[in-house]
Amino acid sequence: MMFKNFLLTILLGLVLSIGLFFGVGQSSITAAPSSKFMAGVKLAAVAEVTPNVESEVDRFLTSIPAGYYTIADVQGLKKLLENPQIGLVDVREPSEYRLGHIPNAINIPLRTLTHNLDKIVRDRPMVLYCSSGYRSAMGVMTLHLLGYENVQGFPPSFAGWKAAGEAITSS
Repeated sequence: MMFKNFLLTILLGLVLSIGLFFGVGQSSITAAPSSKFMAGVKLAAVAEVTPNVESEVDRFLTSIPAGYYTIADVQGLKKLLENPQIGLVDVREPSEYRLGHIPNAINIPLRTLTHNLDKIVRDRPMVLYCSSGYRSAMGVMTLHLLGYENVQGFPPSFAGWKAAGEAITSS
């Protein structure tokens, strides 16, 4: 029963993330089809939700600290990266990563994150980034729901790093 609740919690979190991803910042014309799609998914997921899952989601959401597990600016990330124990994960697609990425970042596309948990070290701080912040936020939330406590996102993401004139590596 506990495992089922855990899976439902993850499903609900992902549904909420996807809903935010497709609904935030879009015009009502482009958001409408996504909203209809997500409403069906959300209703199916909510029908399965038990009070325990709801309380776990509530516990997770209320435990989010100010700053929401984020590194707010390029200087903050640069300071963190002075520590060789920090892991840096680029959650963009491999084609994006090959065109340029922050030095020493490993590439684990968001859609494959749960299949590559062995590359995310639980006992060291990890920072996720993407192109604009959406995918890294979903990745951070997913990893926190899976029990990873040392994970942060970098909302300025690759675009902010590049705009600041910082070093970029391509492979």
